[in-house]
Amino acid sequence: MKTKRTGRRTVCLAEPPAIIGSASAVGQKEGDGPLGTSFDIVSEDAYFGERTWEKAESAMQRLAFFKALEKAKLTLSQLDYLFAGDLLNQCTASTFALRDAGVPYFGLFGACSTMAEGLGLAAMMIDGGYADFTCALTSSHFCSAERQFRLPLEYGGQRAPTAQWTATAAGAAILAAEGGGPYVTAVTTGRIRDGGITDAGNMGAAMAQAAYDTLRCHFEDLRLTPGDYDLIVTGDLGRIGRSIVLDFFRRDGVELAPVYDDCGVLLFDQGRQDVHAGGSGCGCSAAVLCSWLLDGMRAGRWKKLLFCGTGALMSPTTSGQGESIPGICHAVAISNTR
Repeated sequence: MKTKRTGRRTVCLAEPPAIIGSASAVGQKEGDGPLGTSFDIVSEDAYFGERTWEKAESAMQRLAFFKALEKAKLTLSQLDYLFAGDLLNQCTASTFALRDAGVPYFGLFGACSTMAEGLGLAAMMIDGGYADFTCALTSSHFCSAERQFRLPLEYGGQRAPTAQWTATAAGAAILAAEGGGPYVTAVTTGRIRDGGITDAGNMGAAMAQAAYDTLRCHFEDLRLTPGDYDLIVTGDLGRIGRSIVLDFFRRDGVELAPVYDDCGVLLFDQGRQDVHAGGSGCGCSAAVLCSWLLDGMRAGRWKKLLFCGTGALMSPTTSGQGESIPGICHAVAISNTR
């Protein structure tokens, strides 16, 4: 059987799909951050014109989705498949955002790795010859996530220094069999890793092992080094998880720092915005990718990008039962050339 697999967990795409359109929608706090001018839509209203936080998240995801379609110059009827998910129970933010789209839909849950998971699957669907146009999108909302995973905002609970701030953000990427790029060239699928972390206020540490595992596998499968990329980004480990990944590689004698950063660190200004260990949430890496990163590639700032979505595969129930927090990381290689 002919296979496109390289090594244990990496797929090299024979006909790399092009990312022909991408868009982001964010809240006020994200718009006030260092990447604020990169986002397509910045809302001053945290409710996005709706009456609840959950409806607001769906509205925000729709804004990013239709803006990406507009930039790709596509209509809904041309889209073959949607890959979407979010942090809320049963992925309801995505379901209700897209229920009227009329496009074949795959609902995903990869926690904060959802954008990388969706992007990889959307690219493989096209490379496999099953679609001409696909879309990967996801979102998160600070207030809807706080209500589900922690405590209602009205409670005014204290946040630990290791805690991260769930981004109010959404990102959407439209992929096509033909187009000018950037192109998705390879996908390394993550495996579940559990370092025994039980503190839901320190998810960066919980996900760091999975990020290290996937990055190392990607380099081994493709016989690459970090220096083969202009930029490697995880999303989103925050400051603590990022430092742990750097330390893991230093133990291997590899210095990742010159080309490595994290979307949770990039999204907010640590000195000016009180986000503790950085940003998090599905929308954090999605918005950074679908604005600043892909725009930078189109402008020629970077030629090769390794986008690594990281997720904490937990739920309020498992945390309440004292379970540890398993992590996952999927890596997607994006290049300006095929």
